[in-house]
Amino acid sequence: MSMQAAWMTHRSMTADPSVKAQRLKPGTVKRIFAFAKPYRTSIFIFLATVVVDAGFIVATPLLLLRLIDDGVIPKNGALVTELALLVGLLAIADAAVSMLGRYFSSRIGEGLIYDLRALVFAHVQRQSIAFFTRTQTGALISRINSDVMGAQQAFTATLSGVVSNVVSLVLVGVTMLILSWQITIFSLLLLPLFLIPTKWVGRKLQALTRESFDVNAQMSSTMTERFNVSGAMLVALYGQPALEQEYFRSRARRVADIGIKTAMLNRLFFIALTSVAAIATAFAYGIGGHLAINGGVTVGTLLAITALLARLYGPLTALSNVRLDVMTSLVSFERVFEVLDLEPMVKDREAAQTYSGRNPQLTFSNVGFAYPRAHEISLASLESVAKAETVESGEVLKNLSFTAEPGTLTALVGPSGAGKTTITTLIPRLYDVTSGTISIDGHDIRDLTLESLRNSIGVVMQDAHLFHETIAENLRYAKSDATQEEMQAACEAAQIWKLIESLPNGFDTMVGERGHRLSGGEKQRLAIARLLLKSPALVILDEATAHLDSENESLVHAALESALKGRTSIVIAHRLSTVRDADQILVLENGSIIERGKHDELVALGGLYADLYNRQDLTGSANENSSINN
Repeated sequence: MSMQAAWMTHRSMTADPSVKAQRLKPGTVKRIFAFAKPYRTSIFIFLATVVVDAGFIVATPLLLLRLIDDGVIPKNGALVTELALLVGLLAIADAAVSMLGRYFSSRIGEGLIYDLRALVFAHVQRQSIAFFTRTQTGALISRINSDVMGAQQAFTATLSGVVSNVVSLVLVGVTMLILSWQITIFSLLLLPLFLIPTKWVGRKLQALTRESFDVNAQMSSTMTERFNVSGAMLVALYGQPALEQEYFRSRARRVADIGIKTAMLNRLFFIALTSVAAIATAFAYGIGGHLAINGGVTVGTLLAITALLARLYGPLTALSNVRLDVMTSLVSFERVFEVLDLEPMVKDREAAQTYSGRNPQLTFSNVGFAYPRAHEISLASLESVAKAETVESGEVLKNLSFTAEPGTLTALVGPSGAGKTTITTLIPRLYDVTSGTISIDGHDIRDLTLESLRNSIGVVMQDAHLFHETIAENLRYAKSDATQEEMQAACEAAQIWKLIESLPNGFDTMVGERGHRLSGGEKQRLAIARLLLKSPALVILDEATAHLDSENESLVHAALESALKGRTSIVIAHRLSTVRDADQILVLENGSIIERGKHDELVALGGLYADLYNRQDLTGSANENSSINN
């Protein structure tokens, strides 16, 4: 049995047999061929090398036949030398063809992996935020990695294996029948002896492979959760290290046990096939030997047939599982297509305009909003718990109308769940309104390109997110070509430059995962510096000073004065004292604006705002429960 056939048989045995029962969506195969179109020349050359390589399988035994019958037995030394040299040249040619085939196989495989990964990554980036609120990150990464790798197998391992095995089987079978139909028929009768160990070991390996994947997934999940900064802190403060270690060791031990069983089964499989092949060869020698004695075949023919016999069972065994191989590759393609076919909820309209205003007027007109349902935003196969929603969110915003004039500050206040954060997510179109319109300078934001709209908006959240990169790289995320001078100016305005200047590595200091090497106030000021570097026309602050001590709060407020100066601003207020000077304050409750005006007007009104303000004023509390952002 050739190594390729043996490997293909082994790969089939570890695949999930349930894929054979799956039905592909109409048009899947057509779409797959569309992906292969750019590589059709490479695929043709690759398949040509596979066919030529299969031809070499037959050529060498036939040369052996001539070597024995026409060279050794008649004692023709010249012919023996000539044929020996020819066998050597064939070996060199086989190696060259094999290398050429490997080159084109790599070009096709890696090209398809690149195309699919780039396409899936770009498509996922276009998804709305709602998609990421439900999607399990690990499942999504698996689509970009494992399923893409499985898909490319269709044009490399599976396609080459099928073509090679079919051509080999035809050439070897026809050649053996021509040389001796008696030995060939008897050899085919022994085929079940090959299939029995293959099927038995295959069932065992499939079960072990599935369990190995499951246990490895559990280990990966455990490490992902425990080895990030937040998880490590939780384990250190609340966890029991001994129990954590025991939990991990038990799964690691199971993976090791599965590995041992798998290794032994693999060895058993190859020993069984080798032994059966040896037995078949022994029978062939016995039958062929008697035929040679009686003049039925020549000695060279006997040796050629036994050499070909080893090349007969491999393709037959591999082709017995060809449907599983093909379906495994096709299902991987279909799982990739499943992601690509999920349309983003938020996308550019046709003929969308580019927005380039610098001091916009923002208007909400009768805006209503309800969060989308699960089937509208995600795929069940990408969720850790794919269950239907039993309760829908209902209408979160109801008939909301207000205008933020150019260069003014509008504050949003209210209890938890009032809809404050929801409003700020609608402005950059992280979600689209259910009813009504949001307009900037008279343009419905859905008529503007997403890129130009979001380029004009700067956001600082309560918990500023920083990547595990240097300070400079986090700043340049807002402006990739920012100079050292521009970054320094932004950091000075954000009250963070003195800290950066005091660091040994300055802008090249790593901030750690999620910026954990910086304090809360330092992260906020760095986020404000990033916003200033972007220089947006409209600023959104989502409780940017919440949970900060008084010293950091004063520094952040000083930084915010630079960020908000001359810009249209929407601010969610945690501490009501921070928005006393707002041009307008909108008080929300249950998704509606129940009060609006300036600070003094709302205090005099004696409504919800006055109640919230008085409670903060009396207690001096910076952590009022009712002001938590929804």
